[in-house]
Amino acid sequence: MTTRGADPAALLNSATRHSGARSAALCLVSVASTAAGLLLPAALGRTLDLLLAHAPATRWVLCCAGLVLLAVLLDACETVLGGTVDARTTAWLRRLLTKHVLAVGPRAAARFGPGDLVARLVGNASQAGTAPAARAALLAALAGPVGGMVALGLIDPWLAAVFLAGTPVLAFLLRAFTRDTTRCVADYQQVQGRIAGALAEAVAGHRTIEAAGTADKEAARILRPLPELSRAGHRMWRVQGRAAAQASTVAPLLQLGVVAVAGLLLARHRLSVGEVLAASRYALLATGVGVLVGQFASLARARAAAGRLAEVLSEPATAHGDRRLPPGPGRLELRGVTARRGGRTVLDGVDLVVPGGTTLALVGRSGAGKSLLAALAGRLADPDAGEILLDGVPLRDLSHAELRRAVGYAFERPALLGTTVEDAIALGPRPLPAATVREATRLACADDFVRRLPDGYATPCADAPRSGGESQRLGLARAFAHGGRLLILDDALSSLDTVTEARITGSLLTHGTHDTRLLIAHRAATAARADAVAWLDGGRVRAVGTHAELWRTDGYRAVFGDGGPA
Repeated sequence: MTTRGADPAALLNSATRHSGARSAALCLVSVASTAAGLLLPAALGRTLDLLLAHAPATRWVLCCAGLVLLAVLLDACETVLGGTVDARTTAWLRRLLTKHVLAVGPRAAARFGPGDLVARLVGNASQAGTAPAARAALLAALAGPVGGMVALGLIDPWLAAVFLAGTPVLAFLLRAFTRDTTRCVADYQQVQGRIAGALAEAVAGHRTIEAAGTADKEAARILRPLPELSRAGHRMWRVQGRAAAQASTVAPLLQLGVVAVAGLLLARHRLSVGEVLAASRYALLATGVGVLVGQFASLARARAAAGRLAEVLSEPATAHGDRRLPPGPGRLELRGVTARRGGRTVLDGVDLVVPGGTTLALVGRSGAGKSLLAALAGRLADPDAGEILLDGVPLRDLSHAELRRAVGYAFERPALLGTTVEDAIALGPRPLPAATVREATRLACADDFVRRLPDGYATPCADAPRSGGESQRLGLARAFAHGGRLLILDDALSSLDTVTEARITGSLLTHGTHDTRLLIAHRAATAARADAVAWLDGGRVRAVGTHAELWRTDGYRAVFGDGGPA
């Protein structure tokens, strides 16, 4: 995925092109509605002149009625088209942002936070989605003053000259309003994102909050930015109110000037009464700054929201190559791999080889970099330096589909995505037959648990109560089901009891569907079942060997606790 939305203006242009046909139709309808409104004063003026002259005016009365009816119909069409364009554009922006966030991966959540991302996806995408309709409406809103000024010139050039004398002031007010509003709206949306981020953190840690009895403190923490939000909101409304007040001061003066000149021209018999009426109406249309203020405010909000979306879209997505893997046993090799997180070097020049067809256990104290190494091994993250190869091919060169077919993952806290339990297990790059799903579930020692659910494998995930260990077994079943050359277990056995862990580990080593296995081990018994153990310490591989060989080292034994027997 490209970062084509890195510029807010370019993003809004792309959104407008996506709804191009509907936006064009909306623009035409809006302009037609404005045109009907511009014709109406002339028709009313002509009707008044005929009535004052006691001449037949039936056709003109019908014409006025027809213009009013046409304006009503066009306004209804404009409302329907505007809602359609807003919904269509918002959906497109949300799809674009969702795909990009998933393509970027964990870096997006690390930079912006899950709550702020949701706020941008839901609120800001909705605000930015109004841009195409607002642009069409702005064009129609501009057509009103321009058409009113042209109509004044057609009635008498002096009327247009009086109006033009005050237009620079109106233009200056609108420009200042647009600039100030954009800044205020951006501040307001940024504070909203901070509140959403704090709320998401609290929801994720609700059990900890409840256990600590700190709900009131957390509520206060989440709502702490409210005064700042209030100030930003008040600034926004003050800017809009000041612009409206200034416009409401200048506009009546212009209208009064046009009407005064029209009155003088009437006294000199250069204008009729109907033309004076039309001139007063056109002066009102020409000074319709209130409508313009509203449209500029809408565009300012849309542009500020698009800026927040563009920040996410500017985060570079993971690039993939187009190579395929040659036949091979699943040999994994890390060459000089260095990875930094939060300014700290977690892995420093790691060299490690996992021979194809073997099981390697990663062992180390908390913070040694085991989970980061596991993420790098299957390219859920990229190293800052060094290279990782699978059967001799750098992971960066593999196509996305080839990489995900070759590497399977199971996590400490698996996300079970799908309508039913069977869908959650079958989730992957290709559809799986039911028999494969059930065999993988048995291998993960989860088949009995699943069959006890109300509807077995057809039970909706939301209706499947499960412990942490049962969730891990379902995650393992998903990894087992899809096979591949390399299976990476990132703390995926941590919530299992020792008996279940032993059964799963034994099945995995004897009947596994993957050629090579990389697992994080916290128990000595698990490490002992692996073909080899890599001991991580201080961001480096301190030693590689069998569990029995490494057990002779005091530091290695200390990783598992008190140094008791294996």
